[in-house]
Amino acid sequence: MDLLLILTYTALCVAIFKIFKIPLTKWTVPTAVLGGVVIIGALMLLMNYNHPFTPLARQVFITTPIVPSVKGTVTEVLATPNQMMKKGDVLFRIDDTRYRQSVDEKQALVATATAERVRTQGDFERYKAGYAKGGAFTKADLDTKEQLYLAAEANLKAAKADLQQAEYDLSETVVRAPTDGYVSQLALRPGMMAVPLPLRPVMVFINRKDSMFVGAFNQKSLLRIRGGFDAEVMMEAIPGRVFKARVREVTPNIGEGQVQAQGALYTTAQFNQRGRAFVTVELLEDISEYQLPDGANAEIAVYSDSFTHVSVIRKILLRMKSWQNYLFFEH
Repeated sequence: MDLLLILTYTALCVAIFKIFKIPLTKWTVPTAVLGGVVIIGALMLLMNYNHPFTPLARQVFITTPIVPSVKGTVTEVLATPNQMMKKGDVLFRIDDTRYRQSVDEKQALVATATAERVRTQGDFERYKAGYAKGGAFTKADLDTKEQLYLAAEANLKAAKADLQQAEYDLSETVVRAPTDGYVSQLALRPGMMAVPLPLRPVMVFINRKDSMFVGAFNQKSLLRIRGGFDAEVMMEAIPGRVFKARVREVTPNIGEGQVQAQGALYTTAQFNQRGRAFVTVELLEDISEYQLPDGANAEIAVYSDSFTHVSVIRKILLRMKSWQNYLFFEH
């Protein structure tokens, strides 16, 4: 941006010298140079302070690592790379043979425990009624039957809990999409082993609704950046276009300042890293027609409510830089 402003001023000076036929003397040239230093310097200070800009921006997106909660051999992969899926759609299936067997076994144990609970409950009720009538049953006999009944009740609850866990494990052999989105760079194939531990994702799921543009701004720019301020976004992948946006939030922390509990003291090197403030902006225009890949580079300008007339220069320079993106060389 600085270079564009200098080149623009230089072009204006050349045009003025040519049009008005101003001679190149030891007075006119230094005057033009000094005037440029003053004018450009003042404009740059006003723009950088009141309408900050950063070339360090990117469209960021949130991914969900897909880690199965049960172990087994993958039998079927239904996800198609880079194809949109709905929440709950099946990503892949794990061999469920042993999990079905476990459910059958737990169901049998529940049935047995239920029958035992019914039998012991009947005995306890019968002894209780007989004891209340003053029959041949003693208090010790009644207590024994009660304990047998309570033990059967506890066994039934444990059996039902085991069955619920077995049914849950069986359901987890079908791994589903956590949200709307898609899987990218899919390498999972039938026959591969999926394991919950160690935590090793078998695919990465990209959440469709969580993409945003984030810019890393100089800390000196924070005085003129607030949520709700107008902004503009320019992308290398879309030359010649500048898109309207709005500041969503200024991240209330800088990563270089974080500290964690550890067995080491702070060092001077930690404080040599200045860091930048992250600002999230939301686009106000639809860019879906450009099929922009997630993670594309961008540049962001924020327009504060101070010295608004100076923002025109920032907007012009931003558009000039956008047109520059038509010119590039592979390296």
